[in-house]
Amino acid sequence: MNFAIQHNQTMEWYHYLAVFFSAVFFSNAVPHLVNGVSGDKFPTPFAKPRGRGLSSPLTNVLWGLLNILIGYILFQISRMNGDNNISLVIFFVGFGAKSVGSAINFQKKDKE
Repeated sequence: MNFAIQHNQTMEWYHYLAVFFSAVFFSNAVPHLVNGVSGDKFPTPFAKPRGRGLSSPLTNVLWGLLNILIGYILFQISRMNGDNNISLVIFFVGFGAKSVGSAINFQKKDKE
């Protein structure tokens, strides 16, 4: 499987969709990895109640790493490169949208 980015390839609509969601997954990895490696509990989809209860630091690190893996795979599928300004904008919109959404959602998380 060749994961090298090839320039001058035409990007179809689904490549832009992959760019957006790769950024969403990368953004979602940040709070889970930061809290996990800091030894702090933080919500994951596996907590009870879902998304509000607290999961262990190890669960957060593993969830963050899975998000990075999925984001990387989508990034490679997207054919994104620095020459395409539209794909860069879509990437940052996806990253920003998920970051703002997470900030709003995690205000409601359980406290220890």
